Amino acid sequence: MRIARFSLDGTVGFGVLEGDANTEGGPVLDIIKGHPFAEFERSGQKIPLDKVRLLSPTLPSKVVAIGRNYAEHARELGQEVPDTPVAFFKPSTSVAGPGDPVGYPAFSSEVHHEAELAVVIGRMCSQVPRERVHEVVLGYTCANDLTARDIQRSEAQWARAKGFDGSCPLGPWIETEVDPSDLAVMCTVNGEQRQLGRTSEMIRSVEDLIVHITEAMTLLPGDVVLTGTPAGVGPVNVGDEVAVTIEGIGTLTNKVVKRG
Repeated sequence: MRIARFSLDGTVGFGVLEGDANTEGGPVLDIIKGHPFAEFERSGQKIPLDKVRLLSPTLPSKVVAIGRNYAEHARELGQEVPDTPVAFFKPSTSVAGPGDPVGYPAFSSEVHHEAELAVVIGRMCSQVPRERVHEVVLGYTCANDLTARDIQRSEAQWARAKGFDGSCPLGPWIETEVDPSDLAVMCTVNGEQRQLGRTSEMIRSVEDLIVHITEAMTLLPGDVVLTGTPAGVGPVNVGDEVAVTIEGIGTLTNKVVKRG
C-alpha cells in the first residue's frame, strides 16, 4: 500500500492512497486511525488527493545516508569505491516534503542533486540480522540528497554540505510492497534527464546497509536510510524544478528558490 502524510485545514494525518489519475474521480486518501508505525485501521473517511497538501511522509529522528554506493558515481567524483559503507547524517531539519520549495544555501555556489531510494524504518531496531531486515522496514520513498559540493570538498566533515535546511526532500508517500532490489532511479531538472540508474547497481543492498548501520546504532520508527545515488549528479540553480522518480513508488518534485 501507499501511505501518505498530509495536511488539511491545519490538521495533519496519515492516509492510504487509493486509485490513481486514471481512476474515476481521481485518487483519494483513506484516512487511518493513529499512525502507520504501529497496527492501524482505516477509518473509511476518504478525501480526494487534490484537496490536501502532501507532507514529508515521515518525520525522522535522524537520516542515515550512505555515500558512494554506486561505482559509477564514485568514479565521477574521482574517488574509489569504499571498502566499507560511508555513512553520514542529515539532521531532521533537513527534511522537506513533496512540492516544498528548497532554499539555495547562501554559503554555497555549487549545489548538486542526488536521486536516491530511501528506506523508512517501521519499528525500533538494533543489531538486526540480515534475515530479519524485512521485519523492520515499513517501506520505501523517493529522496533527493541535495549536496553543497563545494563545501563538501572544502570541509573535512559533511555536516554543512549535506545537512543544510531543506537538503533532504522526501516523498511523495511510502510504498510498503515494492521490491527494492531492482528499481529504476531517475532525476530530471526542468524536465531534462540527468540521472538514470537501477538499484541493482548498488554496491551494497538494503539488507547490507541496515545490518551495517544497526551494528552501531538504534534506528527508531520513522527513521530514514538513504541508499546512495547513481551517476549523473550535477548542479541545480535557483528557479530549477528537480524531480526524482523511482519505479514502483512515484515522483518527488521540488523547486529551488532563493533562500531568504
